[in-house]
Amino acid sequence: MIVGIIPARYASTRLPGKPLIDLEGQTMIERVWRAAMAASTFDRVVIATDSEHIVAEAQRIRAEVVLTSPDEPSGTDRCYAAIRALKIAPDVIVNIQGDEPLLQPNVLTHCVEALRSQGADVATPVKRISSVLDLADPNVVKVALTATGRALYFSRSPIPHVRGVEVAQWLATGEYWKHIGLYAYTAESLKQHVMLPPSPLERMEHLEQLRLLEYGAHITCVEIEHDAVSVDTADDVERVRAILRADLA
Repeated sequence: MIVGIIPARYASTRLPGKPLIDLEGQTMIERVWRAAMAASTFDRVVIATDSEHIVAEAQRIRAEVVLTSPDEPSGTDRCYAAIRALKIAPDVIVNIQGDEPLLQPNVLTHCVEALRSQGADVATPVKRISSVLDLADPNVVKVALTATGRALYFSRSPIPHVRGVEVAQWLATGEYWKHIGLYAYTAESLKQHVMLPPSPLERMEHLEQLRLLEYGAHITCVEIEHDAVSVDTADDVERVRAILRADLA
């Protein structure tokens, strides 16, 4: 069984009620759920939330939903809590970020396919960086890859460092990759992530994907062409609305 879980917190620090924001006629959580439902890979798609407001929205759009504790420390923990609450034992669990309303369904399918074909513990998408601003932005997570697409390291810093060259010229020297925060887990790797304590590198970078990597997991990365837009601020909301209006024009 392959299950997609959309963790959705209501009390976002920077944008309270974020999943219920209207984006050109649909709430953000509805857009993410519809993208997941359009993927050909899932047996079930479930919204996992800590809020009765989001439960009500899920029921309105006829999405499967499960109420989880508000004390879950991360979306990944909420995914695991949802699996336990539903009393199901899927082979693959995909953590679908509830704040990426422009998600393309084929990205989900490609991640599941890569997880299985490469025998990985986790599969996650990456996009080539083409902007020096993105390269230097600590909010844009970078990943260094092997020749076969296996993650070597994730960082908020530009990696790899090019010695003796100005940062503005780094993109001309090689490939740089932006990590997109979506994860396809095997059942065992999801359980390990939740059971393991936060790792030293994870605590330093504030990147949860470093936990399994630091403990030796095989994380395979899937190149995508379409950039994801995470909604964290009011400016992000307006950016997404502008993109949607342009697509509808």
